[in-house]
Amino acid sequence: MSSDKSGTSGLAGRYASAIFDLAVANKQLDAVTGNLEQLSAMIGESEDLRVLLGSPVISRNDQNKAMSALAEKAGFDGLTRNFIGVVADNRRLFVLPAIIAAFQEILKSHRGEATAEVVSASALSDKQVKALGDQLKKAIGTKVTIDTSVDPELLGGLVVKVGSRMIDSSLRTKLQQLRLAMIGVG
Repeated sequence: MSSDKSGTSGLAGRYASAIFDLAVANKQLDAVTGNLEQLSAMIGESEDLRVLLGSPVISRNDQNKAMSALAEKAGFDGLTRNFIGVVADNRRLFVLPAIIAAFQEILKSHRGEATAEVVSASALSDKQVKALGDQLKKAIGTKVTIDTSVDPELLGGLVVKVGSRMIDSSLRTKLQQLRLAMIGVG
């Protein structure tokens, strides 16, 4: 079975690159972006839609009809409707969430934006998130969107990941490093 990882490689990446290139060429990037964001929200909200996308027992024809009706009812533009039809015809609807995620990554890169995944021991205030965003923007040189999450096991500090770069200043990691250093001294 093919890989469904996001990014510009793998199955999802190839489909995402194709719809992105078509959207740019047809000057419909904003419309396609809005349609895919709306579709992503629908997938997140509807268990029935997730079953439709992932079920191997629903026929290709039934999946295509259902997705076509959904796209029509949602008011998606022609390019997005055709793209969803191609994905359904190729029996790749199960990859649709990963395709949308890969498309969003390509779009951010195209717009010169980066996403920082920030994990902290406790929830960050809006002021802290803004200050962190300002510092990351200075360090990276591009607009940074921050996705925050909480992991109480960090004890304190932050783990920041931007692209392939990761900065781990958590208290948990520092204690582990100290423990390893003390073991090495003995």
